[in-house]
Amino acid sequence: MSQVTAATLKQDWNSWSDGRDSSACERLIKAYLPLVEYHVQRIGANLPRNVQLDDLRSNGMLGLYDALEKFDEHRELKFDTYASFRIRGAIIDGLRQEDWLPRSVREKAKKIEKATEKLEQKFGRYVNAKEVAEFLQMDEGEVLHTMNESFLANQLSIDEPTKDSDKDDTYTSTLKDDKTPTPEQRINHQGQLEELAEVIKSLTEKEQLIISLFYFEELTLTEIGEILNLSTSRISQIHSRIIFKLQQRLKTD
Repeated sequence: MSQVTAATLKQDWNSWSDGRDSSACERLIKAYLPLVEYHVQRIGANLPRNVQLDDLRSNGMLGLYDALEKFDEHRELKFDTYASFRIRGAIIDGLRQEDWLPRSVREKAKKIEKATEKLEQKFGRYVNAKEVAEFLQMDEGEVLHTMNESFLANQLSIDEPTKDSDKDDTYTSTLKDDKTPTPEQRINHQGQLEELAEVIKSLTEKEQLIISLFYFEELTLTEIGEILNLSTSRISQIHSRIIFKLQQRLKTD
């Protein structure tokens, strides 16, 4: 949050809450702008270069204003926490509404996936990015980068409209309700967790540390690089290699 006194902030909150004072709202938005920038940088660090950070900021600002409109100061919840959910959600929703992965990348990802399947059938085992790159006469780094971008795109695509033109449903609405899992679902879920744990164990110590710092401690690639004394680009490369490994070992038939 920007440098404002607690007294000034409280006064602005009172003016906004009691009378929806527009000037107070502008000051509050300015005070909480660092929250928007924080989430823009975190999310943007893992997106393709063609995605403009200014677009993320615009969506983040909408999330911040929405948070100011709906926040109930009488609830036992800090505004920073509440606003973070709204800001992050608005940025993700904005990404889901855009086809931000270039067609060339999608086509290249499909080409890599087909080559991977062909090599696995040939060798009867999982193949690595280097083998796929050699088969396609591509650079290994290009294979890793493409698959990493494709992986992130797939995480966002479940909220896109379904191909059924007669309905407004998204793919999310077609998923089963996991809030009340059946015994079979619980067993399968446990099995998946155990499988994932085994896969993670197969990673190197450095790879396991990066997974932990990025997905559990929620550090940025730059912050992880500072901890491991490596450049951000090097951490990004290692992260891409990890994603490729996990994709190959966890994919279903």
